[in-house]
Amino acid sequence: MPPLTARSPRSLAAALAMLLLTALGTAACTGGSGGGDDEPAASADHTGREGDGWTVLHYSMADTNLEPFMVTDVNELGAVGSNDNLQVREFMDRSAGYGEDELLDQGSWVGARVLDLGADGSTEVVEDLGDVDSADPEVLATFIADGIEAHRAGHYALVISDHGSSWPGIGPDEGSDWDVLDLAEITDAIATGLERAGVDKLDLLGFDACLMANFEVASAVAPLADRLVASQELEPGHGWDYGALQLLAEDPDATADDLGEEILAGFADQAAAEGTADQITLALIDLTRMAAVDEAVAGFAAALTEESTDVAPAVGQSEASTLAFGKSPDETQDKHLSDLGQLAAAIGEAAPEVADQADAVVTALDEAVLETVDGVGTAGATGLSIYLPPVADLADPAYLDVASSADWADFLDAYYSAGAAIPAAEQPEFTDPADGPDVSFDHDGSITLTGTFDPAALDNITEATISYALVNDDDSITYLGEEIADFDDSGSTPEASGNYDLTVLQLDDGEDSAYAYVELDLSDDLGTAFFDVPLTYYASTDPEGTDPQDALLSLVLDIESGAFVSETIYLYDEQSGGYGELAPDPEGIIVPDVLTIGADGEQTWEPTTDVGLYADVANLTYEFVPLDRGTVIQADLTLYDFGGNTSTLSSLVEVP
Repeated sequence: MPPLTARSPRSLAAALAMLLLTALGTAACTGGSGGGDDEPAASADHTGREGDGWTVLHYSMADTNLEPFMVTDVNELGAVGSNDNLQVREFMDRSAGYGEDELLDQGSWVGARVLDLGADGSTEVVEDLGDVDSADPEVLATFIADGIEAHRAGHYALVISDHGSSWPGIGPDEGSDWDVLDLAEITDAIATGLERAGVDKLDLLGFDACLMANFEVASAVAPLADRLVASQELEPGHGWDYGALQLLAEDPDATADDLGEEILAGFADQAAAEGTADQITLALIDLTRMAAVDEAVAGFAAALTEESTDVAPAVGQSEASTLAFGKSPDETQDKHLSDLGQLAAAIGEAAPEVADQADAVVTALDEAVLETVDGVGTAGATGLSIYLPPVADLADPAYLDVASSADWADFLDAYYSAGAAIPAAEQPEFTDPADGPDVSFDHDGSITLTGTFDPAALDNITEATISYALVNDDDSITYLGEEIADFDDSGSTPEASGNYDLTVLQLDDGEDSAYAYVELDLSDDLGTAFFDVPLTYYASTDPEGTDPQDALLSLVLDIESGAFVSETIYLYDEQSGGYGELAPDPEGIIVPDVLTIGADGEQTWEPTTDVGLYADVANLTYEFVPLDRGTVIQADLTLYDFGGNTSTLSSLVEVP
């Protein structure tokens, strides 16, 4: 196995829920779905239409680790094929490094090809482009224009597939210096392609990619299509079920809404079959109603900006409790995307000053989002996310370059300014930090940490956490996880408390095992737990370990049965900031990473093993094991406010 090295520094992120359990195993999982407005706005008359039926343009930026999944998608498309009602044109850019999966009757190749899909899996090569940058907007524009001109129809759809990262865009093309299609390039390319073809807009635009159901994205692409289909959350590798296009092959009069609903239903069914349904999202959005959403968000942002000093605590508390997407224990890799509808509703409830504007956002969004699919871990997702880093240090300056972000960016600036202006006397402060927390051992073998704090900070506090770390011989400490703690003012003095069950998550590949760091979350019904585990991945094609890749293991646990029912490894792309599922490579190596703070205070994420575990996901097991008796841990109880200020009580505890 390859030699292993430490990763780059990270910040310690707050987890969202507390859980006391022990479990291991794998099984199938289930999901859910939601709905939207029953009366979507009527589409305007369009230009550039000829006859009836559909032309579907499918753009696969497969020069990436997602290539095997995309080949499967195109094979699904080929099973539907083209007929008098439906014409399917495919752009597929392949690499030499991700397998030799056969695509329909084309087999395997390297480089980009434009294909017209025929019946029964047959294809015709329209153009063999060779080595091309699929993240070049001109390549996308040409594909759109040529595809429409060759296949005039009554309706047009475009689907783009690759890693997605919300407003930063989609990509990369690994063979072209990891180039990415940013949001401005996406909109320019689609607009240019449509203009060349003499078409005003698409009937449906789809992103078969992670995180693209985002307010900033939907606002930017609204002039380009009537409908948008995209996911708020990370998408599992299998992506959409393109058998949904059978609807178009059979019914030339099918509408964009019919197609969108079929895509959502097929995606949910395939996720259930693949065991990935617990954390999925997919939404069908009426882009003709985005102008109303834009207006509502602008009004909401203006009200928040004007009242920033008064409402900032409510914003911070709402951000900490609202459903979020693309989360990671590494705050620098977290996408900081909050569910727009849930966020607005929570802020409006907590801050009467902006309640009317918040209600306007919820109403406009509900009317624009026609239908949704979600899972038990994403229950209540309202269809679009919005960018909200909790503190200024985590905000990406590139956000200011996004045209659709202007009003919200002004609010973010005011919000961070309010956080920076919190007086020292109103920042979190435990009453007796030198004495540490009160520590009690509970009858179930867990520990509870308790501490009182200055009530002057109570209104500004957003959350409390309990974290736990091993104490090493060199005076460094190694954190194994962090969970939500409670804080309240029901007594005479405000108090925070957190519980830890003295167990640690252990991964095992049948030959070796390793501790892992966990970030926890719970479903609303408290029946399902979700774990995000930081990893480093080494491909089997990199035996010297020279190209480590950041990854995230997403686990789903059924609490009643005690069985892990789903596991998915997502790779993080530093260039695009996007995520995509890792195609199974049983000979690859994964290494759990844990946060280590040296005696000098330097923070790094380091491997818990010097050999690693095989990335044979189907044969990995997970178990919460008790820490050995006599192990000394450091337990921390921490308070946070909306300005990023903290206060921590720490205690050394010996495991009994």
